[in-house]
Amino acid sequence: MDAVTRIERTLTEAVDLAAQRGCPPRLAEAMRYAVFPRGARVRPRLCLAVAAACGDDRSPLADSAAAAIELLHCASLVHDDLPCFDDAATRRGKPSLHVAFGEPLAVLAGDALIVLAFQLLARSGRVAPERLGPVLMAVGDSVGVPHGIVAGQAWECEPSTDLSVYQQEKTGSLFASAALAGALSAGAPAATWQLVGERLGEAYQVADDISDAVASDEALGKPAGQDAAHGRPNAVETFGLGGALRRLERLAAEAAAAVPPCPGQAALQGLIRQEAERLLPKRFTAAAA
Repeated sequence: MDAVTRIERTLTEAVDLAAQRGCPPRLAEAMRYAVFPRGARVRPRLCLAVAAACGDDRSPLADSAAAAIELLHCASLVHDDLPCFDDAATRRGKPSLHVAFGEPLAVLAGDALIVLAFQLLARSGRVAPERLGPVLMAVGDSVGVPHGIVAGQAWECEPSTDLSVYQQEKTGSLFASAALAGALSAGAPAATWQLVGERLGEAYQVADDISDAVASDEALGKPAGQDAAHGRPNAVETFGLGGALRRLERLAAEAAAAVPPCPGQAALQGLIRQEAERLLPKRFTAAAA
């Protein structure tokens, strides 16, 4: 079974838990709306790619880790779009969750997705109980404090912010968690994989900064120009467009170079390069061709 099929199957099974008797129907519907139809699923694909490169021998745990990371990512998007943050009307080309379901259900659906991520991991623990603790720690660290998504989002409430720290925490932390969780799910040493995720995550955020500055709402499937509108740190503002493009290339190269020797090294390096190219606005990829 290919990685995307594994991810979608596990996400569907997880979200189906919310449709069981006793759950408010509109909350269950809102959670499903936040997760489907799918986005790029780049974080869970990284998790499964690392697990495969490490000789994945407990695939149900790797599948749960990958899906948990995607649930956390989806929850972060729901909260990021709220009026108290970006006040974004669209996401992935459709109305944001708070626009479609109202702000109270958007807050609750995001909260429920966060909890569901850890419920999913806990249920998979029987497959490899000795590995569950480290996987839970890696995933939990990526969303909490001091260096997870919550901390990254909170930097927007501070009077000054270091761009690299902000991007590593708000975006890079979940990529680092994906790489670490993939290795830990397979019972492999994880420390060598952290830099892969951190660099790829920071590259992803730089690419998002570039798109936010130059792409249209239609191309993004969400409002463009949000960083400038909200006065947030942005690679284009800090380094200029050319500098941001060079930074993206350097970070992607560092991520690929950080992949340790393993049976899937070449394939994973190829995936990283492919993702870096996919993230660029089409006008830049066309110019490079």
